[in-house]
Amino acid sequence: MHESREEKDRPYMINMTYKNREDDLIMLSALQHVIFCPRQCALIHIEQAWAENRQTAEGRIMHEKVHKENKESRGNIRIEYGMPLRSLRLGLIGKADVVEFHRLTEDKWQAFPVEYKRGKPKADDCDKVQLCAQAMCLEEMTKTTIMKGALFYGKTRRRLEVVFDNKLRQKTEEAARNIREIIESGSTPAPVYTKKCESCSLVGECMPKTMGKRRSVKSYLSRILGEP
Repeated sequence: MHESREEKDRPYMINMTYKNREDDLIMLSALQHVIFCPRQCALIHIEQAWAENRQTAEGRIMHEKVHKENKESRGNIRIEYGMPLRSLRLGLIGKADVVEFHRLTEDKWQAFPVEYKRGKPKADDCDKVQLCAQAMCLEEMTKTTIMKGALFYGKTRRRLEVVFDNKLRQKTEEAARNIREIIESGSTPAPVYTKKCESCSLVGECMPKTMGKRRSVKSYLSRILGEP
């Protein structure tokens, strides 16, 4: 049975009940952490570890500047800064850097979330997933459908438009579930060293090279001793 064009374009929504309570909600920023590295996510959200490097400091300063703004209007666009977001369905809470409301008719507005990032577009979808989660929070809060948003990168000084298609929405749902599973397990995943570890502010706490070698030595000893 083939999907109609209307069904194909309809936003992806899985059948989830609103089972998450206010005190169980997880920060939206955790979505970016879990996609970048599940171990980093666990270190931050289970072990409460944090360290700042130049990249995180620049990112924090950029967000603080944006959130200092209140609201403004530019013709048919209303702009809200630091707007609180929440989704009981996804179990997420946080803030949007900017939400633009574009006037469609005299009394109808379309939300358009904008997330600010210090660097440049990334190879993975961590920024896009975080923005999509913001849109899905807004959809739940306003009972509307949001099809697009944008990422503004400080290094390129340009916006990257993001379409919230079904594939990105599914990835966002999966990331939200993965975070909850990691946090509820209370267990921090073992380290796996890759090139991106060097840009992580928690590389000193994580010690991916050292911890990885320890695991290899233990595995080697187990093999020569004939242990399973």
